[in-house]
Amino acid sequence: MDKDTKTIDIKLPTRWEELDNSLSLGKKKTRFSFCSRLLANLTQKQPQLRYVYKLIAQGYSIDEVKAFCLFRWNKITILHRYGDNGYMCKKGKQRFAITALQVAQAIAALDWIKTLPATPIRLERIGRLRAIAADFQGVPFETFIVCDNLYQGYISTQNEQLLDEMAKFLYSRKFRVESLELREGWRRLLPPRTPRLTPADRISVFYWFASLKAMFSKEFKNFLQPATSDNANLLDSDRSQYEILTAAVNAQIRALTKGDVTKEKDVLALDTWRAMTELDALAREYQEINTKYPHK
Repeated sequence: MDKDTKTIDIKLPTRWEELDNSLSLGKKKTRFSFCSRLLANLTQKQPQLRYVYKLIAQGYSIDEVKAFCLFRWNKITILHRYGDNGYMCKKGKQRFAITALQVAQAIAALDWIKTLPATPIRLERIGRLRAIAADFQGVPFETFIVCDNLYQGYISTQNEQLLDEMAKFLYSRKFRVESLELREGWRRLLPPRTPRLTPADRISVFYWFASLKAMFSKEFKNFLQPATSDNANLLDSDRSQYEILTAAVNAQIRALTKGDVTKEKDVLALDTWRAMTELDALAREYQEINTKYPHK
């Protein structure tokens, strides 16, 4: 090895789920207890997940996002250009030169950024509001249907206001009151919070629900068809696919209620996973019947 060659250790996450999206206040204590000061401390934190979404929201290409993440997450500072195709950098007390080719080779480890997460992940907070379960476990089926309609609308129109509407259902207040009666009393007194979304927050909402639907398409493959493209996170999805899914959901809800409209409220109150399991079973039975008794 050349005596002038320097070895720089870098660490990079290998998948979305390894990103740190925790919005903790850290070890530093604050002398102020006012809400405004607390919110300021929260928003000053830039977890890895929020940083990725911020870069995407600012319109950087995927390669640019990966390069920014490489340097930021390893605390590498670019000092100045070095030679025709290199940069002089600093990491801690070490100074070293790096070429554009070396950067390109290093960021290949972050290629997973251009794909959807294998499991739904999201920013845990927007302001003082907390996110519901990322995988929609324990979330009413009605919430999924409302968010799905808004999501499909966004896919079709690119209207960001629809993502803001989705956030109203995906983020809510959390109460520490033990008494259910008292907690519900507070809910009636306090109006629903409307999250104030940043561009990064909107990207988070979109990626969250897109990855949720991708996961559902694998878990409930009889009812939902998985996306065929590896770049399912792109915003130019086929509109007709979502229109078909909407019609399918409406048809299956009618099947779950057995035509009894009085049961619709109970169906919508079902846990999302329970409802999807029933829908998937009905779809499988329908497919089996069609296979056994094909239409002539």
